[in-house]
Amino acid sequence: MALRYVLFFLLLSATSFGQQYRVIDRNAIGWYVYNGDHKLSKRWELHTEYQWRRVALIQSWQQSLARLGLGYKLTDQVKLAGGFTFFTTYPYGDYPVADAGVPTIENRTHEDIQLSAKMGIVSLRHRFRLEQRWLGIGAEDNPRHIESWEYQNRARYQISGTIPLQGATIEDGEWYANFFDELFIGFGRNVEQNIFNQNRISAGLGYQFRETFAIELNYLNQISQHPELEPISQKPVFEINHGFRLNVKYDLDFSKK
Repeated sequence: MALRYVLFFLLLSATSFGQQYRVIDRNAIGWYVYNGDHKLSKRWELHTEYQWRRVALIQSWQQSLARLGLGYKLTDQVKLAGGFTFFTTYPYGDYPVADAGVPTIENRTHEDIQLSAKMGIVSLRHRFRLEQRWLGIGAEDNPRHIESWEYQNRARYQISGTIPLQGATIEDGEWYANFFDELFIGFGRNVEQNIFNQNRISAGLGYQFRETFAIELNYLNQISQHPELEPISQKPVFEINHGFRLNVKYDLDFSKK
């Protein structure tokens, strides 16, 4: 009984500490995503992706992400990839990162190594990503004008998986479960408060129309830390966002003649 009281007070203290020393910004998010891996040859593929990210589920902008990349399959289990991302963050929430009232722009390159594995009927993928980020700094008299670029590094690790629901494998015309969890860590001299940058966890259902075309609808939880302290309280700002992610996967085969 005494142990229960000790655990209760420890939990209460930890909760109070988190509330006392952090500013929490909560948003309802809806992410509408397209991505495709288009076969160029036996080993090479072209990656295309766009994410239309909204707050209040669909009412207004959160972010826009456009990505183009190349992938190379070393083996059936190992793939190398890299690409370029154009990323825009809009003013949203109670403590917007885009605090000048106008969207902020980021250019980004990345390198991946992706490892695939099977655990029974579960297909797993581990993705290790290194990013080079150039964040646009707006002029004080005209925030829409990019005056300079701030360079940052970020490392990401994602584990994702699919689980067939109508047999041992996912076939055309069948449902499946899917999930992922991804951790973002910033590093380098220009990283401020948010060494822990963010974490995303998602799970839901998918439907495979055919091997090259599927749609997924997932619950999405995003926790992110802002790079700067809240200016009045001087406390770190954390976003805790809940919502959904609608993903359309459509692949093309350009290797056929």
